[in-house]
Amino acid sequence: MSQLLEKIDKDHLPRHIAIIMDGNGRWAKEQGQDRLYGHFHGVESVRNIVEGCAELKIGYLTLYAFSTENWDRPEYEVIGLMELLVSTIRKEVESLHKNNIRLHVIGDMNMLPEYARQELNEALDFTKENTGLNLIMALSYSGRWELLNAVKNIAHEVKQGRLTVEEIDQNTLQRYLCTSGFPDPELMIRTSGEYRISNFLLYQLAYAELYFTNVRWPDFRKENLYEAIVDFQNRERRFGKTSEQLISG
Repeated sequence: MSQLLEKIDKDHLPRHIAIIMDGNGRWAKEQGQDRLYGHFHGVESVRNIVEGCAELKIGYLTLYAFSTENWDRPEYEVIGLMELLVSTIRKEVESLHKNNIRLHVIGDMNMLPEYARQELNEALDFTKENTGLNLIMALSYSGRWELLNAVKNIAHEVKQGRLTVEEIDQNTLQRYLCTSGFPDPELMIRTSGEYRISNFLLYQLAYAELYFTNVRWPDFRKENLYEAIVDFQNRERRFGKTSEQLISG
């Protein structure tokens, strides 16, 4: 058993971990390959980290797979990513099901090509009864798109007379977010040495612990995940209170 795994307090695990899987392109470039080679190898990391979270009995894992801004990348890369997404889901869905993992997708599914939507919908349906790890793929997703969408839907409800302005509170907004069925992430990991959240879960990350590592995503493995969790467990989560208040509380 790894030394880091032994250091993890199993009673204080983050309930929800969110990951910005960054660095596939740079990793490929360092290997003298094209960007798609990096994305292809990033799939192995996804497999390894999903397994690691399932073994630790983490409740929710959200992976930022494709942002709305990613549609602006070169066409060959976008097409390649979509094909990789579909082939990966096709290959992995049996294994997810066997391991009691339930797949969810958040994002603007309408922007995905029809064949990708179909594959995803079949996988969502196939795993919907599973009760283990909730694996949430953020696809064609961005935090600003999500908030705009929520505001429009709330405005529509007010216009229809189903909701009054006075009734709108934080719970209302939460209900109209893509993540309404999930707890907020407590730990957000970003790989590849960038220090920003890139339009990811802007509302939900309000009190998350942010963890940044220089490791490129294709090299990220369970050991790196354990490292992030140990770091998380060494932090004091105050939610705006003072340390003294937490102790006396």
